[in-house]
Amino acid sequence: MSERHVETETPGSDSPHRRLPASPASFLLTFRKPLIILAHVLAFAVSLMFAFLVANNMQFRRDWLVEQYPFLLLFFLAVKLPAFALFKQYRGWWRYVSISDLLGILRASLVSTLIIVAIWFTVILQIPTVRGALPPGIAAVSQGVFMADLFSTILLPAGLRMIIRLYHEEFRTTESLRLKRFLIVGAGNAGEALLREIHRMPVAQYDVVGFIDDDPVKQGTDIHGIPVLGPVERLAEICDDRNIEEIAIAMPSATHQQLRRVIQVCGGTKIRFRTVPSITDIASGKLRVSQIRDVDINDLLGREVVRLDLHQIEAFARDKTILVTGAGGSIGSEMCRQICQFEPKLLLLIEQAENPLFYVERDLRRQFPRVPTQPLVCNITDKARVKEIFAQYKPQVVIHAAAHKHVPLMELNSGEAVKNNVLGTQTVADAADRHHATNFVMISTDKAVNPTSMMGSSKRIAEMYIQDLGKTSKTHFVTVRFGNVLGSEGSVVPIFKRQIAEGGPVTVTHPEMKRYFMTIPEASQLVLQAATMGRGGEIFVLDMGEPVKILDLAKELITLSGFRPGEDIEIAFAGPRPGEKLFEELRIEGEDMQRTGHPKISIWKNIPMDRAGLRAGIAELLSIAGGSDPAALARKIKELVPEYSSVSNGPDAS
Repeated sequence: MSERHVETETPGSDSPHRRLPASPASFLLTFRKPLIILAHVLAFAVSLMFAFLVANNMQFRRDWLVEQYPFLLLFFLAVKLPAFALFKQYRGWWRYVSISDLLGILRASLVSTLIIVAIWFTVILQIPTVRGALPPGIAAVSQGVFMADLFSTILLPAGLRMIIRLYHEEFRTTESLRLKRFLIVGAGNAGEALLREIHRMPVAQYDVVGFIDDDPVKQGTDIHGIPVLGPVERLAEICDDRNIEEIAIAMPSATHQQLRRVIQVCGGTKIRFRTVPSITDIASGKLRVSQIRDVDINDLLGREVVRLDLHQIEAFARDKTILVTGAGGSIGSEMCRQICQFEPKLLLLIEQAENPLFYVERDLRRQFPRVPTQPLVCNITDKARVKEIFAQYKPQVVIHAAAHKHVPLMELNSGEAVKNNVLGTQTVADAADRHHATNFVMISTDKAVNPTSMMGSSKRIAEMYIQDLGKTSKTHFVTVRFGNVLGSEGSVVPIFKRQIAEGGPVTVTHPEMKRYFMTIPEASQLVLQAATMGRGGEIFVLDMGEPVKILDLAKELITLSGFRPGEDIEIAFAGPRPGEKLFEELRIEGEDMQRTGHPKISIWKNIPMDRAGLRAGIAELLSIAGGSDPAALARKIKELVPEYSSVSNGPDAS
């Protein structure tokens, strides 16, 4: 006998193409609804049979089996099938049956039984003509049949669904070569949902050993047969006793401090850490609980979601020609992404390094195809090139992110720090003023506060120039100052990750060194928000939260990588490098700070230098920067920035 084939037609073709015979799974999907209805018919028949047996002391007798059961079955089916359809019982996906499905069965059963009883006792038994037309013996049906049928109608369909789910979760699962011993931190809704989805995986990957939760009410209880083993304080001990290999932190609404606590407790263990998606992604259906991912350092050091005045930013950016310098850098490229969300008329990307410019422009075209972009290779100290760009495109908004930022490297190349950070800023700012841009935003750094490095002091001088220019220009010149950003090129996080990948050691400058950290998107968003507030001449300071000890950061990165700090990966102290402080100074409160309407943005109040002295000093500084006398350069910087104090021990020490 030949196999039955299903023929389908390919669009654009005149002849049908054959394909392989339909699999049993596809057959079930094709005829799923008729099969579900048939299953319910069988369940109703069995439940009524069981009800008669209960009412007759579990004895099969001819009087009810032949005379009463067939008629009553037809009557019950005529009522129950529409009632269950009304409650959408033929549309469920049985392998994912839940409490809500069981409640639907309960409602459908109660309603159908009430209808059956009402018709039976008000129509069939009370109207003589109807009763006379029925088979003999019908009137003698025991009332207990109706009650027993109600319970069996609830139990049988519910049981069928649970059997299907049990089959898929317990018997249909294929185990991989070796299951990873898995622990779930958080015995709440997310933890329970994660356990259920792990059980539903077609290929088993995890052996869930237990839950961890600080709630004393939950401890000692079981969730789907998996015990809650104890609080977070006992996490390291439990992992050691039970040979845990992976931990899933199932707390989508947990704060960053709570996540850090879990990691720090497990600092001496060799475990991989995973986390579930955010509660927003889960609720929106964008991601499922089972889509766990590795815990990243951003999860531990990030802060609460920034609240922005999007209407104000949109009015600032939409339909404007916007120019971003340093567009290929970490901050510059993220500024471009944030700006593109508000659909500017044209986005100009200025960058000296061609490869970063190529990649960021390609990335923006892919993510924001509707936003016109123009990549421009340009050295910002080249006055003729900068003038040409401003004359041709006439940008209305300038975001100045280009700068030399690496502190020790700029100590060794102090003239270049001054040329790029001071002369470059002066060149771009003068062009913006000359071509009547409406807004100019310079991105500065916490290292400009009481600077101890060439990089910090050069940025401070650039701040002073911008502030002075803003006093007379029609362009609104503002500066936004913040600290380190996570994941930027040259920052400690990517350096530590490379050192861990190479087997260590991880080099920390000093055990007490602390730094402020902010995520790149958060910093970029707050820069845009501050830009909308500027009226000219302000130096905005962003709230960086609490400083983080670099040694703790190194330990947490090692732990997140599945290693033990000090055992698998060593930590070495290299000592502070030229120009580095142990503590950066950045605060948004105090006598010299003025609050704004945004809780994370303040304005630094200071007394600006007189224009003649400032510009003469900058001109002399730039002439010295072209030579090879670091000591003279440092002395001139000290004149312009009296708070500058070099801590360099390198060749540039003054």
